[in-house]
Amino acid sequence: MFTGIINDLGEVLQVAEKAKGLRRVTIKCGYDPDTIDIGASIACSGICLTVVARGRTRQRRFFAVDAAAETLRVTTAGAWKPGTMLNLERALRLGDELGGHMVSGHIDGLAEVVGREDLPDMARLALLAPKQMARFIASKGSVALDGVSLTVNEVKGEQFSVLIIPHTLKVTTFGALRVGARMNLEVDLMARYAARLLQAP
Repeated sequence: MFTGIINDLGEVLQVAEKAKGLRRVTIKCGYDPDTIDIGASIACSGICLTVVARGRTRQRRFFAVDAAAETLRVTTAGAWKPGTMLNLERALRLGDELGGHMVSGHIDGLAEVVGREDLPDMARLALLAPKQMARFIASKGSVALDGVSLTVNEVKGEQFSVLIIPHTLKVTTFGALRVGARMNLEVDLMARYAARLLQAP
């Protein structure tokens, strides 16, 4: 599990085809590789991925993950290439502060940025949610976009908006977001469970 609070910015160094429908992605990071266990989970722009290698050179620290066909199909991972910047968060440990909201790292779909309004030190993003996910998004509720825990401001049909504060613009990939960008969307777990309970006979 994760909290949606980003603690590092990563950069894709290499993308290699390992097998049909499987890519190995090597990511530069600020984490000490000695503290990353093989098999550990790291959320990479919101996608929970398993560490399969880690190391360091004089110039950089890095870890590698494998992205399978389904991940490549339903998330932005299919478009990652060297130079792509990623929001990183290590898995929540017992006793850690829960500063955002509970995030699983299982992406529900891709949201498209359809508007950006730059305010003094802030930005308001308007996004179009996948039709099947829109019903789980509510005003004042939580969403995770590219791994970042955010509060929804307004909802109009399949479109919703979020306000990005100065700190988030500085420490995540959001500062460079433009209209047309696609983002990994994870709706609030509680909203999904509530909807499932309502469907139960």
